[in-house]
Amino acid sequence: MDNHRSKQPSTHYDVIIIGAGASGLYCALTAGRRGRRVLVLDHANKAGKKILMSGGGRCNFTNYFVEPEHFISANQHFCKSALSRYPSWEFISMVEHHKVAYHEREHGQLFCDDSAQDILTMLLDECAAAGVQIRLNTEIKQVQTINDNGKDNARFELITAKKLGKKDVANAANTSKTYYSCESLVVATGGLSIPTMGASGLGYELAQQFGHTLVTTDPSLVPFTFTDKTGELLRALSGISMPVVASNTRTSFKLPLLFTHRGLSGPAMLQLSNYWQTGEHITINLLPDINVSDLLLAHKQSHPKQLIRTVLADNTDNALPKKLLTALQTTLWDDIKDTELANIKDERLIELGATLNGWQLKPSGTEGYRTAEVTRGGIKTDEVSSKTMQSNYQDGLYFIGEVLDVTGWLGGYNFQWAWASGFVCGEVV
Repeated sequence: MDNHRSKQPSTHYDVIIIGAGASGLYCALTAGRRGRRVLVLDHANKAGKKILMSGGGRCNFTNYFVEPEHFISANQHFCKSALSRYPSWEFISMVEHHKVAYHEREHGQLFCDDSAQDILTMLLDECAAAGVQIRLNTEIKQVQTINDNGKDNARFELITAKKLGKKDVANAANTSKTYYSCESLVVATGGLSIPTMGASGLGYELAQQFGHTLVTTDPSLVPFTFTDKTGELLRALSGISMPVVASNTRTSFKLPLLFTHRGLSGPAMLQLSNYWQTGEHITINLLPDINVSDLLLAHKQSHPKQLIRTVLADNTDNALPKKLLTALQTTLWDDIKDTELANIKDERLIELGATLNGWQLKPSGTEGYRTAEVTRGGIKTDEVSSKTMQSNYQDGLYFIGEVLDVTGWLGGYNFQWAWASGFVCGEVV
């Protein structure tokens, strides 16, 4: 213990929450409404940075249709309790009470009409109304349990320091520490995704400090990258977007695909990345509404002088983009590109159709945490109460939001998990 502790400022709170993101703020306002004295600490210079950048700045804050199967975890049952006790309509009700204009997009996704700032302002206003204090630019130097059974009921002590900017470094020696104590400590630090927004591994470190196990973490809801010839092919198609069915051995999604200069993105790829492991193939059905083999064989009978590219370009409702069609022709059937259908063996047409309906690719990797919307994996949920989010190993210690091994699909599900886990924790701390 620091010998100068008695000279340092010390403050007690009922609840201290580490992390001023979606789950942390929602937990804070929920606990504050119950009359708890709540402090939120964050090392960032602004609360809710990821809220502001989400949904292209419009914040896809929840979804009309939220079910446990929209979440990935080593323990599929863990999320059920919180999601059932805090359904999406509860958050929508708050949004409407604050007169935040919103709209529905495909698949039940709800977005702000104007700006994600509306959601953050709502949360901060609710926190202020509940008496919650928020301190930013604050680094957590140490967390420890204390044996203080006095009037404060303190279980934890946190040693913090002001986060130093470049101008402060010269005066670092003069930066005093601040000591806080609390009865309940909530870890709402998020995952490792988007480090430019301040993501760090602090939550995982604290969990391990108190004996918790981590499920391997990976960037998720993230674009795929490709190298070699496949990478060159995809780069040449950058900017093309089209509906596909993207799948692997575990799942499939019928959603738009976007070719980029680094590989493949768009909702189809982001969703699939939740279920992808390094080294695995992915399958893309480029024409999901038709059986291409049957189409080619039928045209061979009815229009024997046609070329393959003509059939695929003239298929009005499901035509492949011209640039993609040209690239696929060079890659897949360059040797028969000028051969009439009548002179191509049925087996070759069947094989080509199967490829277009099931184009197999092997990503070299993903774009990583730099652009990943979430972190898959995290604190093992078997070691945490699904009803309260309290640690099974340390009374008064709670984990909420993305730091846990619960990862939602694209479409507002991760925010709904943040609100729900924050709510059930805020009800008991």
